[in-house]
Order: sequence, then structure tokens, then C-alpha cells
Amino acid sequence: MEWQLQDAKNQFSKVVQKARREGPQIVTLRGERAAVVLSAHDYDALRAGRPTLVDDLLGGPAWDDQLADAVSARVKTPSRDVAF
Repeated sequence: MEWQLQDAKNQFSKVVQKARREGPQIVTLRGERAAVVLSAHDYDALRAGRPTLVDDLLGGPAWDDQLADAVSARVKTPSRDVAF
């Protein structure tokens, strides 16, 4: 179902209940789709199986021995003086 923004604001609890019972509710602004209200169940199903940012960061390429040696061999002190 589509809701004009003003109607969705005035009847937000009804929009949420319809999203839970009937599925996604579309909110329009000046006749154009602006937002979609989903039930928590629909949202969870949409997000299922997608990696998180942490998964992406930890799942990067493995370091080969040459890169690991280069990182270990770098100078441990700052390259310039920084006074705080």
C-alpha cells in the first residue's frame, strides 16, 4: 500500500501494523516513492547472509611472507616529531 507522507505521519502506528501484517508499506513525497516501512521480520530476512563491515575487514587478502616481513621490518618510531 502507498501512503502520502502526511498520512503516514498522522497514522504511523497503522502503517507499522500494516507492514507487520501485509508487507512493506511505501511512503510517497510529492507523488514519488520516498521510503518503505518494513516489519522487523522482513528487514531481518533482507539482511540475512550479508557480511558486516567487520566481516569485510577481517576477510581481506592473506598477507604473504614478503609483506609480513616488510611490515615487521618498518621503523617503529614516528617519521617526524609531533609535539602535543
